[in-house]
Amino acid sequence: MESVEGKLPERDRPWVMRTYAGHSSAAATNALFRRNLAKGQTGLSVAFDLPTQTGYDPDHELAAGEVGRVGVPISHLGDARALFDGIDLAQANTSMTINATAMWLLALYVAVAQEQGAPVDKLAGTTQNDLIKEYLSRGTYIFPPGPSLRLTTDMIAWTVQNTPQWNPVNICSYHLQEAGATPVQEVGFAMATAVAVLDAVRDSGQVAPERMGDVVQRISFFVNAGVRFVEEMAKMRAFGRLWDDITRERYGVTDARQRRFRYGVQVNSLGLTEAQPENNVQRIVLEMLGVTLSRDARARAVQLPAWNEALGLPRPWDQQWSLRMQQVLAFESDLLEYPDLFEGSHVVEALVDGIVTGARAELTQILDLGGVVAAVESGYLKSALVASLADKRARMESGADVVIGVNRFTETEPSPLTAAGAQAIEQIDPRVEEQAASAVAEWRAMRSPDAVREALDQLRAEAATSANLMPATLHCVRTGVTTGEWAAALRDVFGEYRAPTGLAGVSPSASGSNVRSQVQELTAELGHPPRFLVGKPGLDGHSNGAEQIAVRARDAGFEVVYQGIRLTPAQIVAAAVAEDVDLVGLSVLSGSHLSLVPLVLEGLRSAGSTAPVVVGGIIPSADVSVLLAAGAARVFTPKDFALSDIMADLVAVIRSSVAA
Repeated sequence: MESVEGKLPERDRPWVMRTYAGHSSAAATNALFRRNLAKGQTGLSVAFDLPTQTGYDPDHELAAGEVGRVGVPISHLGDARALFDGIDLAQANTSMTINATAMWLLALYVAVAQEQGAPVDKLAGTTQNDLIKEYLSRGTYIFPPGPSLRLTTDMIAWTVQNTPQWNPVNICSYHLQEAGATPVQEVGFAMATAVAVLDAVRDSGQVAPERMGDVVQRISFFVNAGVRFVEEMAKMRAFGRLWDDITRERYGVTDARQRRFRYGVQVNSLGLTEAQPENNVQRIVLEMLGVTLSRDARARAVQLPAWNEALGLPRPWDQQWSLRMQQVLAFESDLLEYPDLFEGSHVVEALVDGIVTGARAELTQILDLGGVVAAVESGYLKSALVASLADKRARMESGADVVIGVNRFTETEPSPLTAAGAQAIEQIDPRVEEQAASAVAEWRAMRSPDAVREALDQLRAEAATSANLMPATLHCVRTGVTTGEWAAALRDVFGEYRAPTGLAGVSPSASGSNVRSQVQELTAELGHPPRFLVGKPGLDGHSNGAEQIAVRARDAGFEVVYQGIRLTPAQIVAAAVAEDVDLVGLSVLSGSHLSLVPLVLEGLRSAGSTAPVVVGGIIPSADVSVLLAAGAARVFTPKDFALSDIMADLVAVIRSSVAA
């Protein structure tokens, strides 16, 4: 009961506070975890590097340049032991941002917990494990949608029986927003994914019908919060309302506690700016308010990016700053002393009603198409996101959407945070990759080859049946199988997948009209439309920028070659030569540009190609000069937001190359 003053009788407990952390090595990340916990962080959030996320060991060809960059490399049980050394997993609440290899990482976590003596049924935490959004926006998928959904189903069934406090899947709309989703699309697409997951579990026969409430209770969500915090707060209330309706109507869950919408959040990292990066501090705070102000739709866990994530990898001090933002709101303000601030608000209810109505329509359309898997395979969802992001970029470029310091109020004083000589981001020792490759070779040498072979054979055999794969995966962990070996065994059975790029389904627009005449002139000079290959080398799956460049270039009159994500430098070179392109554009957001770009440049020259190379991505200013010296014709970073200006620059690059 509320007190007379309108306050709650007791102050609410704060949400779980996390910082998303991991880099270099398991030992270095463990030290970072311990420091963060000592500073008041109340949950762990593990960032894994791209090889770990996509099922490769550090010595694989595709892992080159990516090891330890955007997260920690975890190749086997020994690495998992080092990652959680000295951390009591019986007491921890651990979130792991892992999808295609989620079953593998959960098995590693369970094995380490058992070695510590922790009761498995008391383990608390989350594996993200949402493959649908990987096909649409993030790109760290491995297998086709069917087998991927089977792995998720197996994990849910196993955790309900064995680790009932674990969230086996975190339906992730975070990357959908970054890929351009409107609030309506974000809610609708996420609910379509949740329906697909719950239908698969229900239909698998692995969980008794009367236990579907237990399954629903363990489904959590991971959302994005943008700077339009009033709209974002309404979005979260809409999420909760729609989830309650779906789980009651479609799955017959009668217990309101089991139907509660449970979500964690990270605020919008890709909305942070390289220009005037100090402005990101207030953006982060405002975005946090969108998921904390409304008590009835408050996040259960929050992790905030750092002010300098548009520049590179944050340092421990930067992460501490973001943690302190949460702590000031939770402990210094009076927010947690009051009931919901928006109950009865006509404005808020109208906003929520509009989002719910639109999201229901999106969900209905996806179900009419055959469900979310069919909507992925047809390219419908990807095309919708690419088109939505193109509209958003056009509004930003025209100034209709204001971004302070980028397209308005660009005049600025020099920032002491990024002044010349200031070390504004974390630097990864280039020896990390070599050390990790050596370490995994040593690990392989100390195992029993027969035991490893038997475990992998068992995994393949069971993958070809309908058996739950968690027991076989746990057996692989304990015999010393590596991340790459586990994934390779399942690749043998399930195959690999190339998701639709979404470009073909986006209608041509007038967005490229202001440079179209320049492209037409260049076409006359070349005797053909300029051929432009857009490449994503390495394991970086953040393809939004590459897709927007490809769409705008096509609309301006370029002939665009775009084959999607995760290509080796050799594959990009081969495509450039086969298509006889006039320009190669490389998009790298993972920090591996200094390793991968020179390999493409050298490969082109060795193949006799004179096509110039331009590069885009999150590239520190010090690295720009290195890439230019290596032979790149241009380097574009997040501050280069005007796509029409970039298109004009590409015309100039081709023209200069031809003249030379």
